[in-house]
Formats: sequence, C-alpha cells, structure tokens
Amino acid sequence: MLHPELKSKIQKLWDRFWSGGISNPIQAIEQMSYLIFMKRLEEQDKKNIQNAELKGAKFHSLFENHPGCKWSDWTQLPADKILDEVRDKIFPFMRNLGGEDSLYSKYMKNANFEIPTPSLLIEAVKIIDDMHIKEQNIDTQGDIYEFLLSELTTAGKNGQFRTPRHIIKMMVELAEPSINDRILDPACGTAGFLVNAYEYIKKHNTSKDLIKVDEEGNEYNFKADKLSAIQKNFLDEKTLYGYDIDQTMVRIALMNLMMHGIKRPNIEQLNTLSDFEKPNEFRLILANPPFKGSIEESELSKSFRIKTKKTELLFLELMFNSLEKGGRCAVIIPDGVLFGNSNAHQAIRQMILDNCRLDAVVSMPSGVFKPYAGVSTAMLYFTKGEPTKEVWFYDMEADGYSLDDKRTKVGDGKGDIPDIVERFKKRDKEDNSDRKQKHFIIPIKEIKENNFDLSISKYREIEHEEIKYEKPEVLKKQILELEEGIVKDLKELEI
Repeated sequence: MLHPELKSKIQKLWDRFWSGGISNPIQAIEQMSYLIFMKRLEEQDKKNIQNAELKGAKFHSLFENHPGCKWSDWTQLPADKILDEVRDKIFPFMRNLGGEDSLYSKYMKNANFEIPTPSLLIEAVKIIDDMHIKEQNIDTQGDIYEFLLSELTTAGKNGQFRTPRHIIKMMVELAEPSINDRILDPACGTAGFLVNAYEYIKKHNTSKDLIKVDEEGNEYNFKADKLSAIQKNFLDEKTLYGYDIDQTMVRIALMNLMMHGIKRPNIEQLNTLSDFEKPNEFRLILANPPFKGSIEESELSKSFRIKTKKTELLFLELMFNSLEKGGRCAVIIPDGVLFGNSNAHQAIRQMILDNCRLDAVVSMPSGVFKPYAGVSTAMLYFTKGEPTKEVWFYDMEADGYSLDDKRTKVGDGKGDIPDIVERFKKRDKEDNSDRKQKHFIIPIKEIKENNFDLSISKYREIEHEEIKYEKPEVLKKQILELEEGIVKDLKELEI
C-alpha cells in the first residue's frame, strides 16, 4: 500500500506532465518510466558493485566509460544545459546499454525522449527524487508503478484499454497459478495479468508470519521464502511470457515487471495472430485480448483452422493451441462469443467444449470496462485435454464499483467477486441445480441441443412474481374517498 504522501507526489508528477504539454496518458507514463528507469539504473549499478566487493569479484560499472551519465551527475546540471545533455547524451547511452541482446537495449529500442522543456524535466526529476525510490522495497516500487498505471482509468485521462485490477485478481484467484506453470498473456498490454500471477505465486510461497496487512485489508510483503534459489530463478526468468503488438505498451509492460522485481522479463513486441506459433508450451494463459477487431487473412498464421477475421475468436483458438495438455486458460470475451450463430462462433465454442473441460462461464455486467466501453463481457475458464461434461455458470451482478463512467467504489468494493471465487471452488460440493440462483450447472447435452450456446440468459430461470390488483370498482371507490377527503381539508382551511 502506498502512503498518502507518496500518492500525492505521484499525482503531482502527473499534473506537472499534464500542464507541461504531455496530455496523452500513455506518452506521459512512458516518459515517467524513462526517468524512473534512469534513477534505478544507477542504484542497481551501486548494488552490483557492493555485492561484487563482498564476494571479492571484479565488476565493471555500466558508467565506467561514460562520465556524466549517472543520475546523480546530470540531474545537477543547470537549466540551460540539462535538456540537451539528456536528449543528446544520456538517452543514446541508455539505448545502447549492454549490447543488442540486453534488457536495456530491448526496453529502449526506438524510444524517444519527448519531455519538451528544461523546467518540466527539472521539476519531474525533483519529484522523483522526493519519492526516494532507492529506499523503497520492491513491493512499494511495484505499487508506485501500479498507481501510475491506474491513472489510465481516471476521468480526463482516457487512454489505453486496461483490465480493472480487481477483475484480474479474480481471474488469478480462480486459476491458482503455481511455481510449476509457464504463464502466457498473448496480448499483455501493461502486463497486469502477469504481475498479479507473479504476486500470487510469491504470496503462496511466503511464510504466514512474514505477510503483512495494510489498513484497507490488502496483504503484502510476499518474500517467497519457501522457494529454493532454483525455483526463484525459474519464477523470475522462465515463468512469465507476454506479447503485444504495440511497442509503447511493451516498454510499459517491461517497466511494470521490472518495478515488481523481475530483472529479465520475457516481454516482446509481436503480432501473435500473425507470428506466434508455440503449440502446447504453456501451462496457464491469462488474457483480455482485443474485442471487435479484424485481421486480413493474408496476415494470419497458417496454424488457424477456424475461418474468420474476428480477433476475439482467433485469440481463443490461439490460446487453445498454445496450452499443453492439462493447461488452464482464464480469458475475457465479449458476450457475442457466447451466443453468436455464425459458423465460426459455433466452431470455436464446439472446439472448446469437445477438447477442453469448460469449468466456468462468469457473466459480467456491461459497465465493468467503462469509461472505455459499455460492452457486455464474460470470463471463460477452461482446462485442455478432456471433453466438457457440465458447465458452471455465474451471473455477476456487481463488481464492487458503480457501473457508470465514474466507476466509484460501492460498499467494500468487492461486489460478487468473493462469492464467485468461493462458489467456484465449492461447485462440486454444493447444490447447483436451482437455475433461479446466481450460479448453477448445465449438462453438456443441453448445451449441445442449443447450438453450443453459452449465454447465461439461455439457461437461467427468471422468477416472476405474481402481482394481484384490486378490482376496478374497489379502486374507483378508494379514489373517490381520497378526493372527498382532499375537498374536505380545503374547505376547513377556508374557514
């Protein structure tokens, strides 16, 4: 949890960028990321030198042959020199760090430094220095970046589509990622799913006495002390994989993972519908791929069997292909995928039901993704390798926030989500036969008879309450009595 004072400083940084001419939230986050990255670069270099000295080993500083490129050096320059120095010397130095295969060059490839004025740069540097990032632990550094990203949903800063954090956490809770999983998000955006999966694994491998709880009831301080050094290395370097077509989002995703303590994230710029073919390689997929998009057939990978241009259907087939046997997938889809009657819609639903165990369909209210879109959505959770026998449905009516553009917290901010997680895990032990309830189970035979329709409205029974009205003559008498009473009262006032 971030201290209110630290939140205030981040908000001040946002406001300064906004008033300084960088009003696009994605551009602002990118430029803030560069500055934070520059500061952390020197701090990490110092730490590496100290560790090498303790071990009696040699370590060559990144800045050894580049005088003046440390944060502590160039931030002291006067206003008439600082902007040119960063643009012409510091930034090119950072872009070429470590050679072509290094994380730095991967992160900074084709990046541009776009802070327009010395005054904005100097003020931004001062605010970042005031955050004392070097003194913050990894949990707090991650929270700093998450708070930056949360501004993408703030009114007045409408930017890139971002999955709400509480929806991501719900999906991660249902999927229960483990240290043995290789996890993929084929359209990763800011890497929210990967970060939450990483935190979930660390939490479930941390001794209970080390876990702390903030004043809002959120757990933190996940040290992963139960993992061996080999397991921790596997988690940091070979567990999380993300791809995105947008290079700016790739940079932001990389920074997000790095701020959460992952030194070498497996994030790449790639159009996964065109160039991604890794069949049967992943144990878990968590995703919210683009809705309502289309792609030309000539750009598609040859591995697709379903003939369609709709990205929401293509991504489902890609995820199915990418899962190993026994692998799980939790994915957000537009409602149309559940009931669309085209050949492609029916084919993708049949593919999942025949070749996977569709464990859950969670219908979500249409306001969950406001202010970006009001489209109704659902979450599918399926396991590859065996056909579906029955499907558990849940009708989420509230997610803990208002369903208008403001998305303000309602009550405890949890809505139906705790109940969804609890009921899903108990679904084999509870009675799920009453279709008038929020959750129920439908046998596969009935679903097949309905052209593989997976919309909850197809199966949920609505309980109609019979309303009894008085006879017309009784109502007429009551109205006349009321009118007579009104007339009587008015006459008494005249007296």
